[in-house]
Amino acid sequence: MIATRILRRARILIVGCGDVGLRCAAQLQARRSRPRVFALTRRAERSDLLRAAGAVPVLGDLDQRARLSRLAGLAGTVLHLAPPQKDGDDDLRTRRLIAALKTRRQPASRVSRAGRSGLASRLLRRASSGRSHPPSHPLALPPAHPASRPFSTPKPSTIVPERTWRARRAQAGATSRPTLVYASTTGVYGDCGGARIDETRTPRPANARAKRRVAAERQLRRATARGALKATIARIPGIYARTRLPLARLEKRTPALAADDDVYTSHIHADDLAAILLRMASHGKAGRIVHASDDSELKMGEYFDRVADAFGLERAPRVSREVAERELDPVLLSFMRESRRLDNTRLTRELRVRLRYPDVDAFLDGSVRTQPPGP
Repeated sequence: MIATRILRRARILIVGCGDVGLRCAAQLQARRSRPRVFALTRRAERSDLLRAAGAVPVLGDLDQRARLSRLAGLAGTVLHLAPPQKDGDDDLRTRRLIAALKTRRQPASRVSRAGRSGLASRLLRRASSGRSHPPSHPLALPPAHPASRPFSTPKPSTIVPERTWRARRAQAGATSRPTLVYASTTGVYGDCGGARIDETRTPRPANARAKRRVAAERQLRRATARGALKATIARIPGIYARTRLPLARLEKRTPALAADDDVYTSHIHADDLAAILLRMASHGKAGRIVHASDDSELKMGEYFDRVADAFGLERAPRVSREVAERELDPVLLSFMRESRRLDNTRLTRELRVRLRYPDVDAFLDGSVRTQPPGP
């Protein structure tokens, strides 16, 4: 009985098990079904951390295809949270992952042989050929009543061996079409001039980092179209949590843009994001894109100001865009060049997700401002 329950547990593989991945693992462990969670890692020293989170470590490296062979058939659901490599316009890591997840389909002849094995199949062949067992045979069929219909071919559903064989493959998680949830980014849209956009907006990536994300999305949608897997895509804005706030930036007095030059940014709490990814794994549509965003519509400087006020820090100084272009880091500037507001109707109506933190203020009011100051 215990072995049967273990086989029937769902299997979930987390690829890129960082902060959000660990939150996904924690939420899965809190479920009554307690699915078996695997986490791909290329560093053996993280094994203890992953085990403590309830995940089974799987050593592998998305940069080395030979180290991914064990992923085929390992799990029926995959959370792909790993970023692309740091150069080029293509996402080679996603390409290798798709190739590694492919499972070899059983040839039709092997399925047929498995289905024909056993006593029931032999009886079926004897009956269909017109022969029957002699009366002395211990497994002979009882004589038919004169008014009854002659022995006929049983329905295919009565052939137990093939059904049992398929059930065991499903229980072991060896599915030929795994469900994959990909953590993409809203950076694929580029600058939208502050417009409110939905998932039908055409991507126009403005940097190599976003181009690699677009390449990954296309690979996954093509793999879905040809039946290799079932992918759903979450486009994610800025992630925040108690440990992921711009406190260091505020303490360094890094400038923000002046109000007239500022850009709209979107946000999602890390716990809500983990819940969204798991919801997409169970209820997402094949090839569908969803904005994993909360309801807030804040400009970047306003977000910094609210965090500063919540923690009793001085607000960031404001500078013009011209000054920012001269003084700020190019990576930071890339986020200051893109302004957009996200429509999350698909998230709330199609997936019926109820966010724990509908906006940044809900988190700051409930989790920061109400707590006593630290030492």
